[in-house]
Amino acid sequence: MFKKIKIAYNPYFHIPFLAWVICGGLLLLSFSKQQLFASVNMHYTPLADTLMYYITFMGQPEIIIPTLVGLMLLPQFRTKWYFLTAVAANITPLLMQQWIKRMFHAPRPLNYFNRANWIHYLPQWPELLRDSFPSGHSQGAFSFFCFLSLLLPAKYKRFGSLFFVLAIMVCYSRLYLAAHFFKDVYFGSIIGATTTTLLFSVMQSLKASPIAAADAVTANKG
Repeated sequence: MFKKIKIAYNPYFHIPFLAWVICGGLLLLSFSKQQLFASVNMHYTPLADTLMYYITFMGQPEIIIPTLVGLMLLPQFRTKWYFLTAVAANITPLLMQQWIKRMFHAPRPLNYFNRANWIHYLPQWPELLRDSFPSGHSQGAFSFFCFLSLLLPAKYKRFGSLFFVLAIMVCYSRLYLAAHFFKDVYFGSIIGATTTTLLFSVMQSLKASPIAAADAVTANKG
């Protein structure tokens, strides 16, 4: 039933992701929770206050779902395979992240630091106090942009680098907005990218099945 599963990857996304995993792990081992959080949150400007508020939306369902559905307007994505893969590769890591979040109930920075005066926080930003680990926005962004990078045809694979940068910007925004610690976004990103990559690979291995093949033929005729 299953062919031998070959891991799908886009080097322009996955090589920077691997570097992020290594460097992020070293940062976690080298600096304290407060140092890593403050290194982002305390370096702010009025322009960044606005930009980070909107950048963080790229990790939310309000952006992710319409984009994934909108891709089905293109004939090559109007297939059962695309629909099932998009659902599996984006919903499964979300459920994993939510399960871990409910298991730990970790306090957010505002709660952990008792709303310390040194924290940069604006009243118009959402006030989040609990369920910090792992970051849902970071998981969502890395699942979403990893998935998009894997869908790219060969001649456009290089845009995977842009997708990685956008995902990292969402992680950065979560610290900037005083919503998460570094550890939260780090593990959220790993859950997102690795789970999505593995599920995409499994679904790709099913493409040669009779049902998938018939579906592809129908899509091509359309």
